[in-house]
Amino acid sequence: MTAHFPDTATIRTALSLATRAPSVHNSQPWQWRVGDRSIHLYADADRRLPRTDPDGRDLLISCGASLHHATVAFAALGWQSKVHRLPNGAAPDHLAAIELTRTEPSELDVSLAAAIPRRRTDRRYFSHWPVPHTDVATIGMRLARMGVLLRHVDPTIDVRAIIAEAVWLHAHDAEYLSELTTWSGRYSSTAGVPARSVPESDGAAALPSRLFAGPALAQPPGATADDDHGLVLALGTDDDDATARLRAGEATSMALLTSTIGGLASCPVTEPLEIDETRNALRSEVFGDEAHPQMMIRIGWAPVGADPLPATPRRPIDEVIRTMTGGPFE
Repeated sequence: MTAHFPDTATIRTALSLATRAPSVHNSQPWQWRVGDRSIHLYADADRRLPRTDPDGRDLLISCGASLHHATVAFAALGWQSKVHRLPNGAAPDHLAAIELTRTEPSELDVSLAAAIPRRRTDRRYFSHWPVPHTDVATIGMRLARMGVLLRHVDPTIDVRAIIAEAVWLHAHDAEYLSELTTWSGRYSSTAGVPARSVPESDGAAALPSRLFAGPALAQPPGATADDDHGLVLALGTDDDDATARLRAGEATSMALLTSTIGGLASCPVTEPLEIDETRNALRSEVFGDEAHPQMMIRIGWAPVGADPLPATPRRPIDEVIRTMTGGPFE
């Protein structure tokens, strides 16, 4: 390590935490490359899901979440990040370049980084305890500083109908179902959604859920959809270009980590935003056509007696980190 750039161990530690970011179907569609004086994030186009994510929105949001995880991790390790998003117009897969300078970690930096390994995507019912308004306000304030809007989604009949329509459309799309089966119901893979992380879908739930393959996660004892008092939050941006989607991913990371710090369980929800028809309907219903919805998140208290969720698998770090020349980072 020098005064101008972290050593190999620090970089590997920070980027190992970056890979703990959530991604669509746990596809982990990112590639990190290390230069002599900077860190670079690339999209791994080979891991894009064409039926689930036809316009690449989920890929960019996933990579944005990894980008924010990385800057949080570096900050906690004493390195402040200056992020240049989409720095090379000739290389659209080059999503960000990070310059690092020495800094003193703040209490928030350390808390956010400590939340990374604790965060889980929890698709189970939440408890009857209400989510404190102060927690939602804190999330909204932090996202506003990132240029992303936060809205509470009231699960009205219209909203439920829009989300149920997305589930129905996907359930009748054979190519989508084939892709979903490939990426879910897994037991010993380093990517994809493990069967142990998915409960049976419940059409009576406040937010109808995606029909993953092979669900094997039990609901907490006594938990029911009627008792679930979790909240649904929507993240929106003024624009809908690649930069806006990347920033929405960074804001998704901030919202999830802030929830984890507060002891809340959380679950990103993207299915109704993956279909133009239902995404446009939610834009009108939630944002009054004034912003583009990029992500929805369920937050709430895990029920008493709920078993801790194991961490979802990740690809080996040496597959994800390379040098700028494409060689192994050692």
